[in-house]
Amino acid sequence: MSDFKSNSQGTPPEKAKGGNSSNNTVELINALVKAFSGKSENEIWKSVLAQAEQGKRDGTLTNADLDNFYTALAPLLDGFKRQKLKSVINKLKSI
Repeated sequence: MSDFKSNSQGTPPEKAKGGNSSNNTVELINALVKAFSGKSENEIWKSVLAQAEQGKRDGTLTNADLDNFYTALAPLLDGFKRQKLKSVINKLKSI
């Protein structure tokens, strides 16, 4: 997996032509689950952070993309992991 965008056909959910941002977000999450299958939680966090940081720096990942990612993923997490994700999202938004 090279970056977040490659897993959603290179189109951010809010800009998808004729597409539903909810469907694109679900597709992104499914691609992430497949890409990270069999990896440890630590490996997943490192990879997600590295890719997200790169996306923010090169302008291909927006704060809206981060919000969509959080909104889609948060309900699947317990309280501690949800709070950790929120913290990571806020850190990424500041880049």
